[in-house]
Amino acid sequence: MKVLLTGADGFLGSNITRELLKQGYEVRAFHLPKQQTATLQDLPIERFEGNLLNIQDIEKALEGCDAIIHAAASTSVWPTRNATSWKINVEATKNCITAALTTKVKRFVYVGTANSFGFGTKANPGNEEGAYNCDQYKLDYMDSKNAAQQLVLKAVKEQQLPAVIVNPCFMFGPYDSIPGPGAMIVSICKNQIPGYTSGGRNYTAVKDVAQAIVNAIKQGRIGECYILGNANLSYHEIFDLIAETTGSKHPKTHIPSLLAKTYGGINSFVGRISGKAPKISYPLAQIACDTHYYSSDKAIRELGLQQSDLKQAIAESYGWLKTNGKLD
Repeated sequence: MKVLLTGADGFLGSNITRELLKQGYEVRAFHLPKQQTATLQDLPIERFEGNLLNIQDIEKALEGCDAIIHAAASTSVWPTRNATSWKINVEATKNCITAALTTKVKRFVYVGTANSFGFGTKANPGNEEGAYNCDQYKLDYMDSKNAAQQLVLKAVKEQQLPAVIVNPCFMFGPYDSIPGPGAMIVSICKNQIPGYTSGGRNYTAVKDVAQAIVNAIKQGRIGECYILGNANLSYHEIFDLIAETTGSKHPKTHIPSLLAKTYGGINSFVGRISGKAPKISYPLAQIACDTHYYSSDKAIRELGLQQSDLKQAIAESYGWLKTNGKLD
């Protein structure tokens, strides 16, 4: 089978590409013309240059393909209200849906985010039945990803799109070239995090996520969503695990929620005035005080989601970041 993969050169996409090859698929990687794709160098893949905002490009890219994995997305969280997020995350997804229906692909795997579902506590984590509640943060990234997911679900119901939706949590692992999630590791290693807030997240290995996404080409139920995660850890716990794994200092100071949000609010104000993106905006400070905990039981049962050692995933991320000069 041949699979068209959008966002193939991103952190998750680079791992999906390798998992597709590992499972014996032919890969056609969709990316912008003349875009640098360093994490895909020397891989036995076919490249297709195009723009996801052009339906004709997607239709041409899908010629001869049996499935599409749509992983491309804008993950920018500044400015908080950002028209680009809607264009890339919603319009491009709509175009992929239209092209997939026109070319009659056998499977459409849409890569969303776990934040499209209501989060919970460690005792009662969120799942695929929880209603979206991240609109409280007023972040176009989250709102646009949820809107795109609803487009896919609507196309399944009304147009019989053969789609499965996967919703990754916070991932660690190699090929994080920006870095994205790896920025947390970089900050710990450089002693740039003064303390920890009361919130937490669900963390997982990107290789496990990539495997489950590729599995979704043949497994999973049409029209169903699957949260891809592993361990629910507080920021105190994850910072300690990163510090232990990388031989760095542990952030030891607890930062009260009011102080964190005040700091984020000031940063957002300064960011709007200066035009420079703050490291911690008010929405990110809000998120840091909440418990974004989820259950991945459904994906474990139906997609064969692995639950690898998180410490190993952090070690792989750290090793890749160090080798590629991201810790300099």
